[in-house]
Amino acid sequence: MEIVEVEDVVKIYDGKVRALDGMSFKVGEGEIFGIIGPNGAGKTTMLRILATLLQPTSGRVTIYGLDVVKDADRIREIISYLPEEAGAFKNLSGYENLRFMAELYEGDTEALIQEAERISGLGERLKDKVKTYSKGMLRRLLLARALMVKPRLAILDEPTSGLDVIHAHYVRKTIKEYARNHGVTVVVSSHNMLEVEYLCDRMILINKGKILLSGKPRELIERYNSSNLEEVFVEVAGNA
Repeated sequence: MEIVEVEDVVKIYDGKVRALDGMSFKVGEGEIFGIIGPNGAGKTTMLRILATLLQPTSGRVTIYGLDVVKDADRIREIISYLPEEAGAFKNLSGYENLRFMAELYEGDTEALIQEAERISGLGERLKDKVKTYSKGMLRRLLLARALMVKPRLAILDEPTSGLDVIHAHYVRKTIKEYARNHGVTVVVSSHNMLEVEYLCDRMILINKGKILLSGKPRELIERYNSSNLEEVFVEVAGNA
């Protein structure tokens, strides 16, 4: 079942900057779908449209049949969005941040907090103020905040950007396991090609708002007779 449908989407800023230029793709239920490309390719713009934070200039986007423009409020009830530069309340503890967010949702607040504690893996450090956290610890807290509600669609913008190897590995492993165990569909952007190979069932490579290629990471590596996805990225993006 295809739950995300993007049809010929164009996004123009200030009447002249064409961030997306006729983009079309579909995401199946339970997939981890990657959007990759160089800086300025349009990745974040596309994710913000999916998250109902931006409206396309033209074209249509639906999530579970709901239109991101007409049905934005209903879509926000079934998705979560983690921006690349997301933050938290620095003078609150990790636990207090999780409680604040959990209380915004209907249902069992304590159960949501316990789920977030498990996802974050931060243990006793959740008692400490966020201002004492490393970037990796903060990202784990924010990922837990995004996933604790078991969204039907999780939209993650560069989830491991700037993290060291240990924290990046933890975040990737958590995303993959959570998606598989809970049937969560994930759309993720990334600059890290090894990450895309590890995480994504399918992916698109975009540049200047256009899709240059799409498919399963392993199939694309074989198609371009490359040893890894990074080589495919360099060849295709460099010739665009």
